[in-house]
Amino acid sequence: MRAIWKGTISFGLVSIPVALYPALSQEALKFRLLRKSDLSPVNYKRVAEADGKEVPWGEVVKGYEYEKGKFVVLRDEDFKRVDVEATQSVEIMNFVKVDEVNPLLYNKPYFMEVMKGGDGAYTLLHDALVAAKKIGIARVVIKTRQHLAAVKPRAGGLMLELMHFPDDLKDVDEFKLPKARKVGKRELQMAQALITSMSSKWNSDEYDDEYQEALIEMIDDKVKKRAPDKQAAPRRKSTTNVIDLVAVLQRSIDETKGAPARTRTKARAKPRSTKKKAKTTTKKKTQTKTKRKAA
Repeated sequence: MRAIWKGTISFGLVSIPVALYPALSQEALKFRLLRKSDLSPVNYKRVAEADGKEVPWGEVVKGYEYEKGKFVVLRDEDFKRVDVEATQSVEIMNFVKVDEVNPLLYNKPYFMEVMKGGDGAYTLLHDALVAAKKIGIARVVIKTRQHLAAVKPRAGGLMLELMHFPDDLKDVDEFKLPKARKVGKRELQMAQALITSMSSKWNSDEYDDEYQEALIEMIDDKVKKRAPDKQAAPRRKSTTNVIDLVAVLQRSIDETKGAPARTRTKARAKPRSTKKKAKTTTKKKTQTKTKRKAA
């Protein structure tokens, strides 16, 4: 895998050479638009709203809509005037406790791999963060854009997690909250009992993207020119308007009582295939076959 960025972590006078690697795998299926008659790929065109004519790249400019239908044009020199210095450094500004940061600010994680000559300082920063139970808040420029970021210790190494700036988050006051209502003691006890009965230890192996897997299987069937064997299970009806909350909680507890959390979770889903590796191979073959057919 190729590093998307190489530079240094700096805090105080300490500088650590590192490389950034994406921590998320991009496995979402990609689709092309096709003409129905001959499956010819359909491309996008730049079309002006005023007259429907296609606009060549040479005539395209960037504009900001400051009022409905009114724009101000921004040219390359305008962006250069406000461009930040693109230093190749993760500059840690300060250290804070983990629970002091709003989780909604975290956006995209990257693995930070230490480069030649940085092992000692890298390990020191990791161990110091673990001991202090803190994270570093930093600024970093990636692909000409400045980001707020957090440097976190993780599994013996360090991770960089890009963050939203606090001003990017909408104020919670913009959203409608439930009407004030005193929760009954009986209701609260029942809800707590239900949470307890459904509680279990976190196990990442229990959670799969069932929609993605079903989609891959359906594409496999289509590539092999046969219809899908099974239809998607119907959605469960919402119980949003149920009046007797205590009764619903009691039924939920009765249904989950005595059953392990893993069994309850999987009871609603179809049995997981034990051929995980085979499914991954099938996925790659399917994507290759589908692309050939689309071409």
